[in-house]
Amino acid sequence: MQAAPYLTPEALTTFIRTALAEDLGDGDHSSRASIPAMARKRARLLVKGEGVLAGVELAQLIFAEVDETLQMEVRLQDGARVQHGDVAFVVEGPARSILTAERLVLNCMQRMSGVATYTAHLQELLAGTRARLLDTRKTTPNFRLCEKWAVLIGGGTNHRYGLFDMIMLKDNHVDYAGGIRQAIEATHAYLRELGRQLPIEVETRTLAEVQQALEVGGIDRIMLDNMSPAQLREAVALVADRYPLEASGGITEQTIAEVAATGVDYISVGALTHSADSLDMSLKAF
Repeated sequence: MQAAPYLTPEALTTFIRTALAEDLGDGDHSSRASIPAMARKRARLLVKGEGVLAGVELAQLIFAEVDETLQMEVRLQDGARVQHGDVAFVVEGPARSILTAERLVLNCMQRMSGVATYTAHLQELLAGTRARLLDTRKTTPNFRLCEKWAVLIGGGTNHRYGLFDMIMLKDNHVDYAGGIRQAIEATHAYLRELGRQLPIEVETRTLAEVQQALEVGGIDRIMLDNMSPAQLREAVALVADRYPLEASGGITEQTIAEVAATGVDYISVGALTHSADSLDMSLKAF
């Protein structure tokens, strides 16, 4: 699995504490009202579907944030293929703490496992090609960290994390700038003035725009947006490995293999994070 610079202790702690604050408010009154303070219990994470498990490592961090005395016995690791009836882990400790952490753990793991499962499925469809599967910024607000992490667990590759770590000159940027050349040249001037080095990707919609990007140069990747397989093959021949090529735009599980067969280096699929179904699971007392 590729390194993920966004998975820092600070980022993970901030996410967990913010999510807990949203759910807890001034306290878990249901647990406080019904469960004795000294009660110690166990619960197991029960998988109720088939797919790729994701979020186990995050669950450990959530339980520790809620109550450092909670003990978690991991039985299945992130990335494991699971089926109905599998037990991913057992958690033991103060009953109130288990219940307080329950919903956040389930929300994260169900969503992350769904993303990882769909990612793995599409990745399998790329077998035998050079293409690598990319995610996008089409993520749930305040949940991007988890969704992109899940893509990695499912075997995909992260694209840029946000607007700050890569320059992507998309169609609107190009149109507002006045064209491919103007957008790229303005970007070069901006980076010189800023004293920064950031990767530059430019989106192209036609073979003529691909040619313009080649003529200007000084970029790191060319995106081929909403092109047919025939156009993609032409673009691959035109670029001739001078720059990595990324196919994007409306690519589905029905079309991804054909797109990969054109010879592109990357295929970005927004559906990895905006349309994946959650994997059903529950935390059961026993």
